[in-house]
Amino acid sequence: MAVMAQISLGVEDDKRAGAFWMRALGYVRRPPRWDGDDWIVIEPPPGSPGVPIAMDVSETPVQEQPRIHFDIEADQGDLGAEVDRLLSLGARRVDWPYYPAPGERHPSEPPYVVLADPEGNRFCVSAR
Repeated sequence: MAVMAQISLGVEDDKRAGAFWMRALGYVRRPPRWDGDDWIVIEPPPGSPGVPIAMDVSETPVQEQPRIHFDIEADQGDLGAEVDRLLSLGARRVDWPYYPAPGERHPSEPPYVVLADPEGNRFCVSAR
């Protein structure tokens, strides 16, 4: 059975994207694997769960409705505080037309907010 080894995120500015996601997720930069290795890959600190994320420099425009995106959870269960924290790190709000209407969200589905990272990549934030 295969396991997820790494996610590659298309970005224009790998340093800016790496800095944002390190602060957002509490990740650290993977040490270079050889002299001259400047590829930015961030990963959970030793002993912490999570999957590494590689900052893959791309000239492809950001998709307004991406086919794949990150879902992250506020670790303290306070969605508003986590959204404010991410906004202070450089994320921005997205006018997302697909939020469930009042009464349409399944009881097991947590509330969520759609944001964009400094590169414009969409991601969802929910509260546990």
